[in-house]
Amino acid sequence: MLLDMAADGFADRTLVGTRDEGLTAQDLRHAVHTGADLVARSGATSVIHLAANGPAFPVALFAAARAGVPFVPVNYRLGAEQLSALLANHTGALVIADDHHAPLLPPVAALSCTPSAWLDATVAKTQAEHDASPPPGPADPAAVIIYTSGTTSAPKGVVLRHDNLVSYVIGSVEFGSAEPDDAALMCVPPYHIAAVSNVLTNIYAGRRLVVLDTFSPKRWLELVRAERVTNAMVVPTMLARLMEEQDADRSVPTLRTLAYGGAAMPPRVIERALEEWPHVGFVGAYGLTETSSTISVLGPEDHRQALAAEDPGARARLHSAGRPIPGIEIEIRGEDGAPVPPGASGRVWVRGAQVSGKYAGVASEVTDGWFDTRDLGRRDRAGFVFVEGRADDTIIRGAENIAPAEIEDVLLRQPGVADAVVVGVPDEEWGQRIEAAVVPARGVSLDGEDLRTEVRRLLRGSKTPDRIVVWDEIPRTATGKVLRHEVRSELSR
Repeated sequence: MLLDMAADGFADRTLVGTRDEGLTAQDLRHAVHTGADLVARSGATSVIHLAANGPAFPVALFAAARAGVPFVPVNYRLGAEQLSALLANHTGALVIADDHHAPLLPPVAALSCTPSAWLDATVAKTQAEHDASPPPGPADPAAVIIYTSGTTSAPKGVVLRHDNLVSYVIGSVEFGSAEPDDAALMCVPPYHIAAVSNVLTNIYAGRRLVVLDTFSPKRWLELVRAERVTNAMVVPTMLARLMEEQDADRSVPTLRTLAYGGAAMPPRVIERALEEWPHVGFVGAYGLTETSSTISVLGPEDHRQALAAEDPGARARLHSAGRPIPGIEIEIRGEDGAPVPPGASGRVWVRGAQVSGKYAGVASEVTDGWFDTRDLGRRDRAGFVFVEGRADDTIIRGAENIAPAEIEDVLLRQPGVADAVVVGVPDEEWGQRIEAAVVPARGVSLDGEDLRTEVRRLLRGSKTPDRIVVWDEIPRTATGKVLRHEVRSELSR
């Protein structure tokens, strides 16, 4: 439905590709019709995308929807054993995979092809072959199955229904609201919910999608200028690298909006970005795979007001997750399940039509419409949400619960600290002790004991890390989430 609206509303507008070569809305619809026919003829029960981002991705996403089977974008960075186990959940799939992953494909796949072969088979067909075929109703209410990153456990397949995704798009974007020359740069991996939501929202808005499959600061900046990008989305580690890129032309004259999310944004990074690009409207987005992407937003004006505020409470909102988007309710609940007052910490619960809360093979985790995000957070009196980390990451030292995010925030504010992570490490006396790893900024030397002294000065002694080590880098996923189990394992040696 969303694609048909775009093709009917602005058929000749290029929606996927570069300024010189790309697919118009009508081209995309024709390719999707062909792709859906291929899926139906193969008898596939799902469509798996196991490759880097590119134009094959949106064609496959919509083709699966039209054919009435789930679309499953898979993390191509997984190890062979984990990847094979995941693919075994989807026998009978049509698989779009690069040559590197061909040996790992299930032997009972309905059909397999490379991204280029998929495009050759779908984009090359003519309009006359498909205009008469009506779209089938979805045979499966699951539109997309996305596997969580598995930073602390085995990945789980989050099931997003058609109504979840359509609700998010219609509630977040005005149809056809983009200018004819608008372009959005997407550099998040295709197996992340942000990739799916970017495709849907930008096509619905009528904005051309440009893909950067492998991020580098220099290439990102060059592509923004060359393609006259107006809108982009990055994860915090990407923005940090853009701000730290030396001897680079960081001018982005056409960029109007830059969204960020996926992980916590270091304060110094967003503050520097606001100073570096004053003409850009920054949008902080907080969401989960289970909620079909964004559930709260810190908008451009929120950023400007917080940066200029003298009141500490108002300025602190610069580092918040903003306020709920239309159609979303957020509650902060205590251990007894009851809502807590403004300023008090608890678990973040969310309700709305875009919320799924369902995993493949597992009963729904939604209760009376409410989903427990398992994030810790609080809300101030103005309704701004502050995310304080995952409940599972809480350090229990003696009888005290300690949120790593509070200590990480102090470390990230110290001069010369580019990145930081705090975890609980098993301890015979205290149950867990607090340990931290920090990454120095380029050309800076850090001393762990000096940092411990500063943390102790700013926080009470029980929240001071027992040890702070200096690393070259902190292990993260492609979307910036810290792999805490790897950090904990390394620090426990």
